Amino acid sequence: MPALNTDLYELTMAAGYFAAGKTQEIATFELLIRRLPEHRNFLIAAGLEQAVEYLGGLAFGKQELDYLRSLPQFHNASPDFFNCLADLRFTGDLFAVPEGTPIFANEPIAIVRAPLIEAQLIETYLLSTFAFQTMIASKAARCVIASEGRPIVEFGSRRAHGPEAGILAGRAAYLAGCAGTSNTEAGMRFGIPVFGTAAHSWTMSFPSEEESFRALQELLGDTTVFLLDTYDTIEGARLAARLGHPIWGVRLDSGDLVALSREVRRILDNAGLQDAKIFATNDLNEHRITELVRSGAPFDAFGVGTQLATSADAPALGAVYKLVELKRGNTLQYAAKFSDEKSTLPGAKQIYRSRDRDVVALYSECNSDFHGTPLVRPVINNGELVEPLPPLAKSREDAQTAIAALPKELLSLTEQTSYPVEISPRLVQLAETLRQELQPAR
Repeated sequence: MPALNTDLYELTMAAGYFAAGKTQEIATFELLIRRLPEHRNFLIAAGLEQAVEYLGGLAFGKQELDYLRSLPQFHNASPDFFNCLADLRFTGDLFAVPEGTPIFANEPIAIVRAPLIEAQLIETYLLSTFAFQTMIASKAARCVIASEGRPIVEFGSRRAHGPEAGILAGRAAYLAGCAGTSNTEAGMRFGIPVFGTAAHSWTMSFPSEEESFRALQELLGDTTVFLLDTYDTIEGARLAARLGHPIWGVRLDSGDLVALSREVRRILDNAGLQDAKIFATNDLNEHRITELVRSGAPFDAFGVGTQLATSADAPALGAVYKLVELKRGNTLQYAAKFSDEKSTLPGAKQIYRSRDRDVVALYSECNSDFHGTPLVRPVINNGELVEPLPPLAKSREDAQTAIAALPKELLSLTEQTSYPVEISPRLVQLAETLRQELQPAR
């Protein structure tokens, strides 16, 4: 995995750490979300699998090192620094909450403990993969809640912010409960069910709509989904009804979806196609899905594209990666930021979850003090995977169980509700003591 996929200042700091003789110091960093977006009562942690793959393959190649040597920022760097990078692999520890875990603001999603240079260099990639997939998974969870049991298919690759983003959006959406994705690469790479048949261009490429439908049906058989609204939705439904089986269903992509779905359902049922499903698309999101469901419109499934693959109403998360401990030999130094609105808490932490609250405590504190389930688990130890990560399907199942266990008010798509996240007294005291020690003398 290219280690050069990072911000320049991670590398300049690494050069500085090397020059200052800090190569033996062990740093602990925590990755968390500072605050929930305005329209989110919880987030769904995602991205751990890609983080593990990245750390397992972390390395600098010759071409990358030659490029770094050419940059003016490294003209004063020692040749030994580049030798250090050539030998660099991730040898540290990674702790994280399992993928699919509901999380809240200022709770650690991941904790890295490693030699300072290693821990610093990986910041950019870890922030990117955890924040992006957590953002998409959280949006997907809202769409799944809105659908009230009807399948949601992620359809957003063509609108995602880049091809790889489209693939990972499909993964994150499936993790959070979507039935599948339109992205075939995501399907192959992650074992996700894939969906899709034909676009308007298919219908328009034939001399008549009937010829296009017959050709599609001959190709796809029982998986055929007719897109009805290229010309006239109701006439398209009548044509589908005349053609009959084999058919999976029909798709509506424009117009008054409620009224059209009812008439299409009537046409299909009268033709004996009661088992044919009606699939809705057309710039859907959780709020539009809620409206369609509450209207009683006879939709069996929904495809969500742009709004899901970009998390359009909350397209970025305030993820941060902050130093919380630094060990020099046998001396442990706690670290924290105390600036206004961007303060952090010192020390590696654990999250203890009970039925009605979370407690964020120091990792060294005893579980019996909080009577909750510890969420942060060891993933990598001394550069080696502790145990294989669960299959994506298992993480998806666990996510559904965890979401269902949340207080009902947190599942609201319109009301902002806070979940109690408490800080242990010992952690509060440590933070205050450190603040006093670091306060400038007056």
